[in-house]
Amino acid sequence: MSLANELQARGFIHQIAGSSLEVIVDEKQRTIYHGIDPSADSAHAGNFVIWMLLRHLAHAGHKIVFLVGGGTGMIGDPKPNAERQLKDPALVAENVAKIKQQAERFFANYEFEFVNNLEWLGELKLIDFLRDIGKHYTVNELIKKDAIATRLASGTGLSYTEFAYPLLQGYDYLQLFETKGCTVQIGGSDQWGNIVSGVELIRRKKQAEVFAITVPLIIDKATGKKFGKSEGNAIWLAAEKTSPYQFYQFWLNVSDESVIEHLKRFTFLPLEKIEALQQSMIADPSSRLTQKTLAYDVTEIVHGETVAAMVRNVSEMIFGTREIADLTPEEQSILIENVPVTAVNASAAVVDVLVETTLATSKREARTFIESGAITFNGEKIKRTDTVINDVWKGGNLVVLRRGKKQISILKLT
Repeated sequence: MSLANELQARGFIHQIAGSSLEVIVDEKQRTIYHGIDPSADSAHAGNFVIWMLLRHLAHAGHKIVFLVGGGTGMIGDPKPNAERQLKDPALVAENVAKIKQQAERFFANYEFEFVNNLEWLGELKLIDFLRDIGKHYTVNELIKKDAIATRLASGTGLSYTEFAYPLLQGYDYLQLFETKGCTVQIGGSDQWGNIVSGVELIRRKKQAEVFAITVPLIIDKATGKKFGKSEGNAIWLAAEKTSPYQFYQFWLNVSDESVIEHLKRFTFLPLEKIEALQQSMIADPSSRLTQKTLAYDVTEIVHGETVAAMVRNVSEMIFGTREIADLTPEEQSILIENVPVTAVNASAAVVDVLVETTLATSKREARTFIESGAITFNGEKIKRTDTVINDVWKGGNLVVLRRGKKQISILKLT
């Protein structure tokens, strides 16, 4: 299968500027660039899908130029209905440094170069820019671009600062075309207007053909929301913003409607393996093997094999397929960081503990749960309603009090 066919089969391609995807990615090795503005100190899952596409391209032998917008990040592209708050230059620089570290780790084994557009945008002279770049754009063209047209239609107004953003991104492409030999730019579909501005600028100024590819926005089919900061549901690649355990749980809880698409885009599993997983899901959806595979593989890509294995083990303990005693000290630390822990006295009645941990709403309900066999203590059923903790505690720092299969509380003896 050609690279173009595989990228299309995986759902990476939304729009292209150029004769065909085959010409862009299969005809010869190219220098390809992607830009991200440092509006936060970490990339998120919405950015990550583009990084995955770049890895496929890098693996095929294309060189990747990764641009972080230290210059454009101090302006920001137009939001749909409000003016962006300008960020402090020191904060922008800090965000640039952190995203650079993430990108360098992700592309460590490939031909990769990092650039910061502040290097050239910071040196621009206004008169020269207007004469050499501005003259190649018309207001009529700019107001038709989706981001600008949407903002103008919102009635909130648009400053010249944000109105000029497509010119700056177009200039980035021209700069990288001239200095790095970049002939392809890749971005999200919501950036199409800004990306094409560079294609058009190079055609007009250099009489050269360059290309562009956009990736479709990733939508959670269960909620209809896209992945990203604007929806308030960002899943960050930085462990300090989204813990590896929370990261794993996000992918584990992906709906059946979305999981196959996510496997294609967010993992490197062969398409044949993904097809087999799809068939297993149809045959036995309750096993959630597809979600488990997705969660482990994406976590491994982002956080490494060791961390992925630890958070998987913790998750399996929480969901009842692994005992807490089987967890390593590091895994127990992950558990404590992500699941509420209740300190209990050895003489406390289990009925009272069930209420304290909200596994029961009252002592009466707690006794009913015990009598029905729904309560277990480290996997063993509590049979008597007058049981106290010391009757069933058999050592260990932590134990699991569970109601049914999914409702749990971690207890620590004091």
